[in-house]
Amino acid sequence: MDAPKTNPFRVTRVLPEPDLYLHTSRGKPIPVHAIILASGSPVLENIIMSNRTVKIHGVPYDAVIAFLSFIYTSRCTEEEMEKYGMHLLALSHVYLVPQLKRSCIKGLSQRVNTENVVDVLQLAKMCDAPDLYVKCFKLLTDNYKEVENTEGWRFLQHHDPRLELDILRLMDEHESRKKKCRKQREEEGLYMQLSEAMDCLEHICTEGCTDVGPYDVELSKEKRKPCSKFDTCQPIQVLIRHFATCKKRVNGGCLRCKGMWQLFRLHSFICQHDSCKVPLCRQIQLKMQLENKKVDAKWKLLARKVASVKAMSSLSVPKRKRNEEIRDTIINSGIRNFK
Repeated sequence: MDAPKTNPFRVTRVLPEPDLYLHTSRGKPIPVHAIILASGSPVLENIIMSNRTVKIHGVPYDAVIAFLSFIYTSRCTEEEMEKYGMHLLALSHVYLVPQLKRSCIKGLSQRVNTENVVDVLQLAKMCDAPDLYVKCFKLLTDNYKEVENTEGWRFLQHHDPRLELDILRLMDEHESRKKKCRKQREEEGLYMQLSEAMDCLEHICTEGCTDVGPYDVELSKEKRKPCSKFDTCQPIQVLIRHFATCKKRVNGGCLRCKGMWQLFRLHSFICQHDSCKVPLCRQIQLKMQLENKKVDAKWKLLARKVASVKAMSSLSVPKRKRNEEIRDTIINSGIRNFK
């Protein structure tokens, strides 16, 4: 077999005479070395051992040259990746060349855009490239309106409606998960706020703070500086002072008093101290025992969630300050101490 006059594979070392021809769609055979192809691809090795005729059809001639160049040199240029990245990914998958496949996945991930994302997504699915598939799916989801107007999406609608439905279904599931996670974060934020409110209530009722404290604790003037322990301390003190003097709460007509009552009730569900100084704690617990009332399922769930967050926060590093919204909704009024 005559050696080619030019070396298409960028090989710098001296090679023996080619002993095999590789046939492409162009019809022009490429002289190659069987041992090199066999060492680079187990699929090509099986073909060579069973049949000395090797054919690679369905991809451009230059893409085949780039593929063979990688087998010979283990290198792929940026220009080749730019022009033939998708073809090289398909060839690396079919002929089991993992190093080239990883390079193609990385290269296509950097080059995917709204114009080619549908094509790359389809190829990633066929070539078992999950990381590339996820990258494409995220890009498609974030830019669906723009992708919907591309030629690739229109082609998909006409020739592969099942994949289109799969993509739309996955997008819907993805959006549902996002909403669920967002709702979960909001709920966790609420539980954290309530947990801190419980800690703050115990702090005020046990130690006393700037304006409110138990009768057996003298509040010194030095303590009248803003509380540094809890961000919600001042608002809860305002609620306690209002609760102690409000006339409407007797008939249940004050929303602020209802909020304070719910804090007391929630604390009594969580509290396990026999000598708790929080007002109404033991009274609420005894009343529930005497009346043997069934606790509302939603209320029990709330208490359990807050107790769980309270336990977790006690193990975490310095508590973050929260509940700024509570502070904004409270109007200052009331008395200094409580019973």
